[in-house]
Amino acid sequence: MQTMAAVQKERSIGSIQFLPVNLFASVMGISGLSMAWHEASILFGTSAVIADIIGIVAVVIFIALSIGYISKWVLYPQKVKAEFAHPIMGNFFGTITIAILLLSSVIGSYSETAGQVIWIIGTVLTLALSFVFVSRLLNGKQEPGNVVPAWLVPVVGTIDIAVAGGTMPFPWAHEINLLSLAIGGFVALAFFTMILSRLIHHAPLPPGLTPSMIILIAPFEVGFLGYTNVEQRIDPFASILFYFGLFLFIVLFFKVFKKSIPFSASWWAVGFPIAALSNAAIKYALFVDSWLLTAISAIILALLSIVLAVLFIRTLKILFNGKLLNG
Repeated sequence: MQTMAAVQKERSIGSIQFLPVNLFASVMGISGLSMAWHEASILFGTSAVIADIIGIVAVVIFIALSIGYISKWVLYPQKVKAEFAHPIMGNFFGTITIAILLLSSVIGSYSETAGQVIWIIGTVLTLALSFVFVSRLLNGKQEPGNVVPAWLVPVVGTIDIAVAGGTMPFPWAHEINLLSLAIGGFVALAFFTMILSRLIHHAPLPPGLTPSMIILIAPFEVGFLGYTNVEQRIDPFASILFYFGLFLFIVLFFKVFKKSIPFSASWWAVGFPIAALSNAAIKYALFVDSWLLTAISAIILALLSIVLAVLFIRTLKILFNGKLLNG
C-alpha cells in the first residue's frame, strides 16, 4: 500500500504514469541550443562556456527523464505499450533516440571516446526505430487524421545520425551516414508530401498538435546539416535545403506562435527544428560571409534561446502545479 506521504505527493505533482514521452524533445532542443552556441562562439566570438553550461543542462534533463520513463515502464508497462502503439504519440519515441545522438555531440566535446560510444548506441536505436515505424505504417488503413508532422520524427532521426556522426573516424561510418541520409531523405520527402496534403485538404490540426507544425522544417535544416557534414562542403543543393527551410519557418511561425494555443508538453516540438535552423543558419553564415546572413543567424539564435527559456520555465511551472503529470 502507498504511504500517506506518497499519496499526497502524487496528488500534488501527479503520477509518473502520465509522464509523456514527447518531453524528451526538450533534450533535443536544449542539445541543439548548446550546439548552436558552440558555433556562435566561432561566428560571433561568444564564450564557449555558454554552450558548455547548456550542454550540461541537456545531459541532466536526459538523465532525469530517463529515470522517470524507465520507472513508468517498470511500474506501468501497459501505459508505455499503449503510448508506443498510439498512431500519433508513438512517433515521439523517436525523440529519445535523437536526443541520444545529439548528446553524443555534446558529450563528445569533452570525451571523444564517450561521444563515439553514445553515437553508436543512438545510431543502432534510431535505425531500428525507423524500421519499426515505417513497417507499421505500411500495414495500411491509416486514418487521414493521423497523418501529422510527428510522422517525421522517427524518420528525420536517421538524418541526425549524419549530423552527429559526420566526422566519426570509423571506416564504416561514412557508409552508415550515407544510409541514414538515404532513409531519412527519401522517406521524409514522401511523408512531407502526405502531411502537406493533409494540412491543405483536411481539417486543421487540433490545438494540442499545432506546435508540431514546426517539425515540417526539420527535413530541410537537418538535411542541410547532415548533407554538409558528410560532403564536408556547402554546394547549391545544400543552399536550397537551407533557404526552403527558412522560408517554411517564416510561414509556419505565424500559424504556430499564437496566444490562443494552450501550453503543454507538446510545445517542446518546436525546440529542435528551430535549433536545427539556428545551427544551419550559423554554418551557412560562416560559409557565405554575408552581414545579412550573419544578422539572420543572430536573430534565429536569440529567438531559439528565448523560446527554450520560456518553455523550460513554463514546463517547471506546470510540473509543480500538478498539471504536467495529472493525465
